[in-house]
Amino acid sequence: MKLNYKKINEVGQPLVILHGVFGSLDNWATVSKSIADLGYVVYLVDQRNHGRSPHSDEFTYEAMAADLAEFIADHALQNPVLVGHSMGGKTVMQYAQAHPGIYDKLVIVDIGPKAYPPHHGDLIAGLNALPLAEIESRQQADELFSAYEPNLGVRQFLLKNLYRTDAGSYDFRFNLPVLNALQANFGAEIPKLRTITEPTLFVRGALSQYIKEEDWPEILEMFPQAELVAIPKAGHWVHAEQPTRFVEVLGEFLKKG
Repeated sequence: MKLNYKKINEVGQPLVILHGVFGSLDNWATVSKSIADLGYVVYLVDQRNHGRSPHSDEFTYEAMAADLAEFIADHALQNPVLVGHSMGGKTVMQYAQAHPGIYDKLVIVDIGPKAYPPHHGDLIAGLNALPLAEIESRQQADELFSAYEPNLGVRQFLLKNLYRTDAGSYDFRFNLPVLNALQANFGAEIPKLRTITEPTLFVRGALSQYIKEEDWPEILEMFPQAELVAIPKAGHWVHAEQPTRFVEVLGEFLKKG
């Protein structure tokens, strides 16, 4: 699958960033400029069924890892750094096991390889309940969606995906029917196919519960050289909540030999 992407900078080592579920490359637009300033050519990528990338009824980490492999080959990326947040982190972990020697370092943001139970049911129910053909503004969509999601920040994040179609009505850029049908796949376990010895950084939000202390021994079984950094005052969206500290942590890791 040919994925939509945005390239930032022209000179430096390639660094590919994959967003999380319901997201898009736009989620990383601001922080990516600071990452590029570290000396990298940054590729922001929309994963399948998200953003402006194609839609598909196939939505597994095997398929998304194959998309990443195709992207790296198509753009002839040499020794790239791979960064993935949440769902994107699982895609990176899946890819890394099948393609040793193709990448330099891995950065996994606030997710582990373990299975996570489905927990987006209310959000998806709210998205499905929006009468897109009748909605006349984003404000109206937000008011209706607030019955399902009280957190304004979460609503704004999800409703960024609303856009005007050529017919004048609203629709979502992500493939809601497939995300609805296959939501159990969001948290699927990434099985251990090999031991990954390449340098790997796990970054977690100190306020997030996605990577717990008891998860670390299992993570080290797959990534024995991995480092873990917790960023204070950050939840699951670490890079958005504490962008300056996130870039500092990323830069310190990337400078290491």
